[in-house]
Amino acid sequence: MNTTASEVLEFVRENDVKFIRLSFCDLLGFQKNISIMSDELQSAFESGVSFDAGAIRGFRDVTASDLFLFPDPATLSVLPWRPGPGRVARFYCDIKTPDGSVFLHDGRFLLRQVAERYEKMGYACKVGAECEFYLFKTGDDGEATDITLDKGGYLDVSPLDKGEDIRREICLTLEEMGIMPETSHHERGPGQNEIDFRFSNALSCADNFLTFKSVVKAIAARGGLFASFMPKPIPDLAGNGLHVNLSLTHKGCNIFKNADSGEHSDTAESFLAGILSKAPEMTLFLNPLANSYERFGAYEAPKYVSWSHQNRSQLIRIPAASGEKVRIELRSPDPSLNPYLAFALILSAGLDGIENGLALPPAVDADLYTADKSVTKDLATLPDSLDSAIRLAEASEFIKTVIGGELMLKYLTIKKAEAADFHAAKDKTAFYKERYFHNY
Repeated sequence: MNTTASEVLEFVRENDVKFIRLSFCDLLGFQKNISIMSDELQSAFESGVSFDAGAIRGFRDVTASDLFLFPDPATLSVLPWRPGPGRVARFYCDIKTPDGSVFLHDGRFLLRQVAERYEKMGYACKVGAECEFYLFKTGDDGEATDITLDKGGYLDVSPLDKGEDIRREICLTLEEMGIMPETSHHERGPGQNEIDFRFSNALSCADNFLTFKSVVKAIAARGGLFASFMPKPIPDLAGNGLHVNLSLTHKGCNIFKNADSGEHSDTAESFLAGILSKAPEMTLFLNPLANSYERFGAYEAPKYVSWSHQNRSQLIRIPAASGEKVRIELRSPDPSLNPYLAFALILSAGLDGIENGLALPPAVDADLYTADKSVTKDLATLPDSLDSAIRLAEASEFIKTVIGGELMLKYLTIKKAEAADFHAAKDKTAFYKERYFHNY
């Protein structure tokens, strides 16, 4: 990958790139972009490109609405579905104020700060995402219907699985963009799919997740389909999860490397304990929609704050693996999150556990979907509604420390209004469809 501005400019000239998309993520996790002609790219590197931040919810008001996008050269990617002549390239951007200072509510900046804290302590955290989505048919008007692409189930093959060609095209497109898919398959729900891509550092994983969603949407639309990342698009069927895999290295050595044999280092246990301890108060940022809470407690989505080896009913599990591939898997997040804020909080929670030497509670080696109350009665639970999640986040000094009090207040204000709208809705299913289905 080209990593300097001069190399990028040369690449653009030599590869018939005419249009440049400058992308960023808003507070709620939606990708935004502004396009410039390739001749303007050098100026963008030097001086940035202004946009109206007052029109981006949660950024600024109209009294001080100017912000500037500065493309990150390391994120150059040519969009394969927009071929030449006149190719289109995309960058993720850092956001700055008119005086050149960092915009403190930029999620990429916040996540980069957390990653730098790890580096100063001699650690590096690798993050990998496993993302699920549904494919729905579209009507004659091109709008999404509620009819799934197929009636297949977990790991089914053609003809039950009708999504294999779409998944293949998605994987090839991701590979062409420098994102390495590892596995893809039909998931449990009808028309539901999963594609997992290779772990990387936290910032690039967050970038890659946004790219992944845009690729899935674009390829699905090109095939006359609609891809939905809504947490629970179909009542009483499997929801869409975003399992976050984490491995922690110290001086190049994976501290979880012996976890598959049941042996844990003190650092590994404290890292895991830190994430467990902060999970309830982080949930608003990992599961930000009213619809998110329909997913918990069924179809391998967690309900309790617990951990175990291999067990998919837990909030955190240590999958069966060996050597450097050993990791932990956080199973509560869903694809509607802002990946920069979510990863910043998750990594900060793990670091908090290490710094405070938190003790890891005993593993819960039981199926928590069917377990007797004698097993679950003493386990903490994740919040069961958007209201509950808001209350926990609002009382959290941890969250305020990580993302700042002003940004926290903006996010809470938006989410409280959303929760009020949800309560005012007479038909919850209709609210989900109108508010979330077409947007996620």
